[in-house]
Amino acid sequence: MAVIRLRASPLDPDAPEARRWLEDELTGPEYQAAQPSPFDLAMQAIRDWFVGLFDGATGLPGPVLALLLVLLVVAVVIVGLLVFGLPRLRRRRRSDVPLFDDHDLRDLETLRRAATSAAAAGDWPLAIEERFRAVVRGLVEREVVTVHPGTTARAFADAAARSFPDLAGGLRDAASGFDGVRYLGREGSAEEYARVTELERRIADARPEGRGGHEAPAPEHDGAEAVR
Repeated sequence: MAVIRLRASPLDPDAPEARRWLEDELTGPEYQAAQPSPFDLAMQAIRDWFVGLFDGATGLPGPVLALLLVLLVVAVVIVGLLVFGLPRLRRRRRSDVPLFDDHDLRDLETLRRAATSAAAAGDWPLAIEERFRAVVRGLVEREVVTVHPGTTARAFADAAARSFPDLAGGLRDAASGFDGVRYLGREGSAEEYARVTELERRIADARPEGRGGHEAPAPEHDGAEAVR
């Protein structure tokens, strides 16, 4: 009977053999799964950066360093909110500004849809009114004009004309048209609605002159009728 001799691996390998064994072991799946992910590496880099900020503060106690680190993180969060969070809050606040005496809180797109719907139904007085409100809301949201409850259409037009002097005539005509269909019982027309719509488009595409922020004051009980 033939005898098969198995050659046992040396129990005391030399340096090259030991290195090969180690490399083979580290390629195993259990070691590959333990490798740090890109997120882990990023967090490590951020941590090392923070730690590097305090390399020169080795004389401070550990709790003090930890407190300084927490304060630094809080400062970073606050700066992030100021840079990225507050513009969104400001946009929401601008949309919450009520228009005129009826406290209209609708946003620009809602007013545009209402104007288009009224025009499609042939309701020209409502269409003209809603389109003029869209003109006002657009400039309020852009912080070009500031309005208050009770601000008249004419006061708004005068304030807006300071930022868009080339459109001053159209703004005042639109304000007069608004007053006419809302208070004087005028029927309006498709042509008048088209002019207000074109005015709103031109204002939306135009850049205001100066820094904007013109205020359209509310009437001081002098007999002027507020837009409502």
